[in-house]
Amino acid sequence: MLKNSKVISGLQEIVTGLSQQAVGHMIQSRIFASQGFSKLAEKYAEHAEEEQKYVVLCIDRLLDLGADVKNEAKQETPIRKDIVEWLKYDLKISKEGLPWLAEIIEAAKCDLSTFDMLKDYYKDEEEDMYWAEQQLELIEKIGLQNWLARQI
Repeated sequence: MLKNSKVISGLQEIVTGLSQQAVGHMIQSRIFASQGFSKLAEKYAEHAEEEQKYVVLCIDRLLDLGADVKNEAKQETPIRKDIVEWLKYDLKISKEGLPWLAEIIEAAKCDLSTFDMLKDYYKDEEEDMYWAEQQLELIEKIGLQNWLARQI
């Protein structure tokens, strides 16, 4: 049932990139926990689980479409102990990724199952982007120490 090569390659790219991102968020969660920021650790642990669910959905969809799923090599990505630097980095990744994801969604508009799945994933990523923006704005308004106190 192979149809749209842009959709197939996009789904594979999500599997590759998002699986790495999920592990990165799990690592960041553990770093935040070790620093005593349990709320932030929980947020990123949940985020990692959510991402893994989307990886599974993309794998299943690739298989439904008759595509081969690959366990591709992944490039090293940064891990940060500085929470503000991490939030800025995570926000940057979201802002860079959403336009690309929108292109894949557009390419999938004739494949409603893939379209709906990717649209839900887009909404989730957009929500994460807004959350990171909001946290950085809060840090500016109330100060880092006050914001960190809220993360304990």
